[in-house]
Amino acid sequence: MTADASATALTARALLLDMDGTLVNSDAVVERCWRRWAAEQGLDPEYVLGRVHGRQGHATMALLLPDRPAALNHEDNKRMLAQETADMDGVVPVPGAPAFMEAIASLPHALVTSADRALSTARMAAAGLPMPELRVTAECVGASKPDPEGFLKGAAELGYEPADCVVFEDSEVGIAAARAAGMRVVGVGPRAAALDPTVHVRDLEQVRVEAAPGGLRLTVTA
Repeated sequence: MTADASATALTARALLLDMDGTLVNSDAVVERCWRRWAAEQGLDPEYVLGRVHGRQGHATMALLLPDRPAALNHEDNKRMLAQETADMDGVVPVPGAPAFMEAIASLPHALVTSADRALSTARMAAAGLPMPELRVTAECVGASKPDPEGFLKGAAELGYEPADCVVFEDSEVGIAAARAAGMRVVGVGPRAAALDPTVHVRDLEQVRVEAAPGGLRLTVTA
């Protein structure tokens, strides 16, 4: 990594991309669904909303209600995934995401998301973003972020070592997962600002990607 007064440069061989909060702004849908669930459980919705980002739904439920049977969490998770997949109202691309995805189209990259396949398909389409050829979704892993399994699997399927990958993430658990995988992190958006990523950006308008000898080069403007 090199830096000057106005920009930071990272070189890598592959990119691993979170979806929600990183490429797609789905906060409106997430808030609607989780507020309903919080009310059903008699929980403070603001407390719940502060813990939902980045994790699979059943993992969030287990964190919030540790004594609740796992089977109930998985039932609720399945129901909520169906609700979220049917609700695309307010789902939009993060600023700069369309140009970013166009720039990396021919470069090695993968989507690594806690959403399942159906939800990731629906949200990327609603945001008008192309789906990467490789994606690691909830069905592909045995453990939710902050476990590094998803990022490690994405790197392996692309054929690169973890140290050769740069992750784009917005959430605390996502950044923790990337770090645990031994990867550098571009933190995207306000949630990531306080989480000490390798570099932080307001949105993807601050990122330029280009092919470079042996891989790719990211330039992040202040």
